[in-house]
Amino acid sequence: MDASEEQSNTPGSDSAAPAWIALYWIGGVAAFLLILYALATLIQLVVLGGPPTTAAEAFSLLHNHKIIGLLRLDLPTVLVMPLYYLLFLGLLAALWRTDRANATLSTSLVFVGVTLVLATPTALSMMWLSDKYAAATSDAARLQFLAAGEALLVSDIWHSTGAIIGGILAQSGAVLISVVMLRSSVFGKPTAYLGILMHGFDLAHIVLGLFVPVAGVVFMAIAGPFYPIWLFLVGRRLLKLAAASSPARSA
Repeated sequence: MDASEEQSNTPGSDSAAPAWIALYWIGGVAAFLLILYALATLIQLVVLGGPPTTAAEAFSLLHNHKIIGLLRLDLPTVLVMPLYYLLFLGLLAALWRTDRANATLSTSLVFVGVTLVLATPTALSMMWLSDKYAAATSDAARLQFLAAGEALLVSDIWHSTGAIIGGILAQSGAVLISVVMLRSSVFGKPTAYLGILMHGFDLAHIVLGLFVPVAGVVFMAIAGPFYPIWLFLVGRRLLKLAAASSPARSA
């Protein structure tokens, strides 16, 4: 491969390969969809409240207001989480030229972390238990379903071992890719520093929350409002890269 061919397949060049351009596009679109999710989640928490705290509350919600129950049991989070695969593929493409080793490592950490989190959802399982609970004809059967529901609640995407390890891996990967951004000319330093601080606080919220729950809540409250800003900056840059690298623009 000669020098001109090598440059044409390099992310960030004016004549990037179509595969890289596609990754820019899907990463940028994923970032803006995640912004919509973040804002919708904020509204949901204010209007509907957080997750149910007991199995009985969850069963009642699912029986009487199924959609509200599924929303409060974080079903939208499960449906939206795969967008992080697309976002970090776009970041990998954009930062490949800067540091392909650490960009690949960070993306791998995020992929493994998100996959672990996706393996722990409880909304659909809780809905099945709710139907069984409603159909139960004896107190003993209802108590069994309540016990099973309580077990599901403590193994959800916020409390289970898999989810916690997955969150640590995903946030570690996000911090690492923000460090790569800092050494790159593709993204501005404000975007990189914001990513390091935001994902760093979120990582601290997961780790410290295991030992000092109040500190975990504080760090999460600090990190949360910055997500839409960081996602906007990253998504806008990826879409600009896609537009600047498209064949029509290059021509």
